Amino acid sequence: MLACTALLATADTLPPTVRLALEQARVPAEAVSIWVQPVDGGRPALAFNAAQPMNPASVMKLVTAFATLDRLGPAHVWTTRIASTGKVHDGILDGDLYIVGGADPMLGYDRLWKMLRRVQALGIHTVRGDIVLDGSALSLPPHDPGAFDGRGLRPYNSGPYGLLLNWNTLQLALTPAARTGEAVAVAAEQPLSGMAIDNRLVTSDAPCTVWYRDLDARLDPGPRLVLAGSLPASCGPRNWSAAPLAPADYGTALVAGLWREMGGALRGRVRPGTAPADAEVRLTEDSPPLADVVRDMNKWSSNVIARQLLATLGATAAAAPAADMVAGGARVAADVLAAAGIDTSGLVIENGSGLSRIERIAAASLGQLLATAWQRPWMPEYISALPVAGVDGTARKRLARSPASGQAHVKTGTLNGVRAIAGYLLDDTGHRHVVVMMINHPEAANTAAAQDALLEWVWAGGPGRAP
Repeated sequence: MLACTALLATADTLPPTVRLALEQARVPAEAVSIWVQPVDGGRPALAFNAAQPMNPASVMKLVTAFATLDRLGPAHVWTTRIASTGKVHDGILDGDLYIVGGADPMLGYDRLWKMLRRVQALGIHTVRGDIVLDGSALSLPPHDPGAFDGRGLRPYNSGPYGLLLNWNTLQLALTPAARTGEAVAVAAEQPLSGMAIDNRLVTSDAPCTVWYRDLDARLDPGPRLVLAGSLPASCGPRNWSAAPLAPADYGTALVAGLWREMGGALRGRVRPGTAPADAEVRLTEDSPPLADVVRDMNKWSSNVIARQLLATLGATAAAAPAADMVAGGARVAADVLAAAGIDTSGLVIENGSGLSRIERIAAASLGQLLATAWQRPWMPEYISALPVAGVDGTARKRLARSPASGQAHVKTGTLNGVRAIAGYLLDDTGHRHVVVMMINHPEAANTAAAQDALLEWVWAGGPGRAP
């Protein structure tokens, strides 16, 4: 294992362009950590405060992706089962229908619809008993979606669940009116039974900058989702989303609404529960492979997928705590990194998504992780899952007018007081480098230019000369 303390003897002077950008952002050098290293190993070309554990924000998803790919393999899938009790005759199931989750992170509305269509193709159009949703695949403590920032209806705050449906998210299609002050048309893309939508959105004449800035949602008793605020007419149609219900309640509302929308009849009700051991399995549905799941997680920085992956790791642990597979997954992830020879000094994993005030990792450890991933057989899947700076995903607006645009696969991370970036960059001579930069400071939001300056310095051959 390469200890962080041994890395302090490497080049530790900031490139002039990076130093200047940090000064302009009013961020002192001690609030910054950097690691730059050729992917094929050797000493780092730049290691600045690299042994200091820092909050990485969503860059922590690189750790979650590494641990799950290394532990489970890129072809790993999650399986959801539909089972039943009772006999079927004349299109009627004389018993209960069970949807048994397997912790699939990608069981979206479209795949759920196809599963229920297959149930009807098997001759079940009426269920005399209940439709029971079994989320017992994951053992989890209660999750408070408002605990992080008080915005409990924002999808990024959703927690993991054994039968996670459609990422616990209600998509809303918004269409502004032609005239200011008129109502915005709202279409809920998923049918949530029992959920009323109180649309108070109006069309404004504001410029279309941060179009969602004036949108708000709250949940009133009923339940009633109240949408308030305004959408500029100049923005045109937009898609917005909310997470109005806890995962178990969301699943109940979605399945009830979808079953009715498909023409299915139900004498009982949709409810959470556990399938009996003797229930007859009618069909199974496999998720996309882990490689595709990691791509969706990292390209668009999905927190709920990251939480789901960490909980899945916890489910693989022989001694996972009975009530908290997320905590167990954090221990498994740390063990995977340590077994790979990555220094875990100062590593703190809370939920694997980076939506945390306590998660920590050193730039040197992240650098080692990225260099190690380069040597793994699943390296192509790992790298291709990262946004390409200036091209796609959450990094599509980075380096947009730079000659280095399109040359970096990087994960970005942003929280109040945190800005981070890490990944791989191909320089102008065709050599690839690991690049990590984390800033923890009240003015961190102003440091995008400093991060871009580092990427451009690496692209232009900076690691090959004294910084």
